[in-house]
Amino acid sequence: MKKFINDTALVEEQMILGMVKAYPHHLKKLDCGNVVVRAHKKEDKVALISGGGSGHEPAHGGFVGQGMLDAAVAGAVFTSPTPDQIYEGIKAIATDAGVLMVVKNYTGDVMNFEMAAEMAEMEGIQVSYVVTNDDVAVKDSLYTVGRRGVAGTVFVHKIAGAMAEQGASLSEVQAVAQKVIDQVRTMGAAIEPCTVPAAGKPGFELAEDEMEVGIGIHGEPGTHREALKPADEIVDLLLEQILADIDYTGSEVAVMINGAGATPLMELFIINNRVADVLKEKNIHVYKTFVGEYMTSIEMQGFSISLLRLDDQLKELLDAPADTPAWR
Repeated sequence: MKKFINDTALVEEQMILGMVKAYPHHLKKLDCGNVVVRAHKKEDKVALISGGGSGHEPAHGGFVGQGMLDAAVAGAVFTSPTPDQIYEGIKAIATDAGVLMVVKNYTGDVMNFEMAAEMAEMEGIQVSYVVTNDDVAVKDSLYTVGRRGVAGTVFVHKIAGAMAEQGASLSEVQAVAQKVIDQVRTMGAAIEPCTVPAAGKPGFELAEDEMEVGIGIHGEPGTHREALKPADEIVDLLLEQILADIDYTGSEVAVMINGAGATPLMELFIINNRVADVLKEKNIHVYKTFVGEYMTSIEMQGFSISLLRLDDQLKELLDAPADTPAWR
């Protein structure tokens, strides 16, 4: 294993410390573990918390700031944060307006966030939550009951965060978050695995001429493996599944081409070139496109495509100001 780290036991803590030192005007770290909150607490408005295993940077700490999250909780690499960590994050950001938890649909995440919410409610904090499940590839995977929550979760952070910033109630923020979840779909593929530092070896193996279709953000298996194809054919394969799940015809959409950690921007733009052409052919109107790394899988060489069907409310909230380390 070749990585720029010091000690496998310190990877998560030193990553969080480095992030906070890079963005002190956005973030501060709590003393209770790898929990980051806004450097300047939001008052009298609904607060948002999210999180999950480390290894998905910039998710989730990179989306803490004005217009998005108020706190992010980082577990060990690809491992759910503990209820105690989440609870401390909730307490640090709680306001009289309440707290919304944005949870990706993985069994450990859902269980631990729910336990933290119960702990917070015993302290008189009003807590609600939504569960993201945008991955169309696999249902009832190794880590989930139902579909996995993947890169489309970032759209939930952005739009629900904007709604909270406007002073909406907890039920209103939860409702718009659920609206995004209902309208966003994602699917990805990979051609090279990642290596979890504590494991010291790749999480799976692919032959030089193989790709994994529908892979998860922790390197979980997708729908199948097949021979590597040109980028346009891979895009067509993924879009076929996404477009079969929601009828986007005639709609405006936001597009996210998300890199998994080791996919060059050159290749992501080649992918987007085909995505844009296919959507145009199918009378699906691209309102805004995001290309880059939003929810990675350490150094996996792969990508995902997310489509969010928009209406006037979602467009306004997507366009609302935000200032976080990874989204401005």
